[in-house]
Amino acid sequence: MEIFEVKKEFLLIKEKYVQLVAKTNINYLEEKKGALTVKVNAPNFWNNQKEAAETNKQLQTIINKLDLIVSVENYINDYEVLLELFEDEDIDLNDINLEFEKLKKIFTKFEIDCLLSGEYDDNDAIIEIHPGAGGTESQDWASMLYTMYNKYFKKMDYKVTIIDLQIAEVAGIKSVTIEVSGEKIYGKLKGENGIHRLVRISPFDSASKRHTSFASVNVTPIIEQDDQIIINPKDLKIDVYRSGGAGGQGVNTTDSAVRITHLPTKTVITCQNQRSQIQNKEQALKVLKSKLLEIKIREQEEKKAKLNNEQLSNGWGSQKRSYILHPYKLIKDHHVNFESTQAEKVLNGELDDFIYHNLLQ
Repeated sequence: MEIFEVKKEFLLIKEKYVQLVAKTNINYLEEKKGALTVKVNAPNFWNNQKEAAETNKQLQTIINKLDLIVSVENYINDYEVLLELFEDEDIDLNDINLEFEKLKKIFTKFEIDCLLSGEYDDNDAIIEIHPGAGGTESQDWASMLYTMYNKYFKKMDYKVTIIDLQIAEVAGIKSVTIEVSGEKIYGKLKGENGIHRLVRISPFDSASKRHTSFASVNVTPIIEQDDQIIINPKDLKIDVYRSGGAGGQGVNTTDSAVRITHLPTKTVITCQNQRSQIQNKEQALKVLKSKLLEIKIREQEEKKAKLNNEQLSNGWGSQKRSYILHPYKLIKDHHVNFESTQAEKVLNGELDDFIYHNLLQ
């Protein structure tokens, strides 16, 4: 960019930073950090492992937010000095542009953090991927999506636990359910909900014809407090059966797999990747609570939209994103009207731009 363009964009970032910091209660964050630090350093802190882990997570989130605010402010101040030196000294414009890209990157991270203010945005998430009609084509596409998300999780250093994975006979997967843990997972990934469509030359078609495949992605927050969703045991139908998926020899030789049906909502959850029936039941109940919370969130959104005389633009079953690999390469998010021609990068887990634009929406 030319220097006048850089200066213009820099002023916009600086102005937006001031606005975002003004909306952030830094004094409250500092006080909360101090209170949690005292709690963490208490001698009996680890007596309750679950509560301790949650407290540690809260403290680290606040520390990360405060550190990010300081980092962005330092970048802005340093860059302002660099622009002043550009006027008086022989500094290459390429260096100016290079440093500006670094500034934009860290500012975008800060902006995303500020946008993640929803009720469940801090929660970990359950992610399900299911192929649509179309047999092997859709099953392979579901596997491609699973790989794409796994590469994103690895890049972000998120922890992934497989709850249920059904491998297809020819290629791909019949379904997969995973638990993802990390900072603000649900907030970042809730915009992935919906139908994902693939257009490509099929590797399974001997005539090399173009095929369209569909797969659904469902992201739900994991319940942090047991009292948020109450499940009546009388509403559950629990079946156990022999596992047929991955998980080790011990899994496959015992009736360890669990299927739970929530009768009032007809929600069915299966789990077979743990080694014992008890562990699979616990995981299945965790997923069920997340699914019931999803229903609750959906009902709240529909009620809010009705009061505002609006139509929901992001229904769970609507077409979310198109991945066109032939005759040209384009990935388009239909909900936020954002697109990218870098198809290979996106399928290799470069999802930051799509996540950012979904949060802006």
